[in-house]
Amino acid sequence: MKTTSFDLEEKRLKKEISKGKIKIVLVQLPEGLKAEGTRLAALIEDAGALAIVSADPCYGACDLALPDAESLGADLIVHYGHSSQTKQERVPTIYMEARAKISVKEAVKKAIPLLEPWSNIGLVATVQHVHKLDEAKILLLEAGKTVAIGDAGLVKYPGQVIGCNFSNAQSVSEEVEAFLFVGGGRFHAIGVALATAKPTIIADPYEKRAYPIHDEVPRILKQRWASISEAKEAENFGVLIGLKSGQKRIKEAVKIKEKLQKSGRKATLLALREITPNALMQFPNIDAFVNTACPRLSLDDTPSFLKPILSLNEALVMLGEMDWEELCRKGWFEN
Repeated sequence: MKTTSFDLEEKRLKKEISKGKIKIVLVQLPEGLKAEGTRLAALIEDAGALAIVSADPCYGACDLALPDAESLGADLIVHYGHSSQTKQERVPTIYMEARAKISVKEAVKKAIPLLEPWSNIGLVATVQHVHKLDEAKILLLEAGKTVAIGDAGLVKYPGQVIGCNFSNAQSVSEEVEAFLFVGGGRFHAIGVALATAKPTIIADPYEKRAYPIHDEVPRILKQRWASISEAKEAENFGVLIGLKSGQKRIKEAVKIKEKLQKSGRKATLLALREITPNALMQFPNIDAFVNTACPRLSLDDTPSFLKPILSLNEALVMLGEMDWEELCRKGWFEN
């Protein structure tokens, strides 16, 4: 049998299907686990249900495929790679967090020399590695560091960060000098650095290496300031409403639309499931956009969009209701 670096909880999956009269199961997988789709589908069908694997992108627990499950008549959604985030009663859903099986020791040990300038360290991780935070904490304590793992109560686990919520890091940012992020890639670590304005080191257990990420923050801040400055000259705005189950913020969209109109600008509400450059290009008379869906979109995909796409807080800076220093202090992520 093929092995994987993640715990896909096959026994639990079979048990959940055998509990009730489940006939159709919709499986959602993030990009890194899509390759496991065929194996999981076969396992589900061996347990007595019809499996359908969603081939659409899945960006997080906020991207729960509720409309798809309903249209397919699914009795159950099995959502992999994220912890539960939003409560809903439309379709029964189980979350398989896909905890990583690999050790974090080597990467954390390599991070310790990079943390040498600081004594008080904040420790954070994605859900795949939160079960290893105590192990990482011990290594840091042995190196003479003081360690803080925040628990703001807004995500499932202490120390956990997700793409749009860094409240656990923010809750200890005043008592630490730097952060160590345990996980793969730059995506979440950059979010930690932006949300806390603190130096951030990545300990990547997949690549077994450690490296700093905070040097990228000034470049991102310059991009964001340029987008705000360009948007100030815009007359026609599109206010984006995300149609993903956990990103639909209609009240916030209507409120910022009213603020834009009060400032003498025109504003149109646009609802869409996938916010892509091509989708926005279909509205050539709109000069700039305000995004009320995933806040990461404005930060991570700036070069891809031909026109400014601001977060809610950035729009408030543009309108003069928040200053740049306050934005940098509060961060780009509304918790």
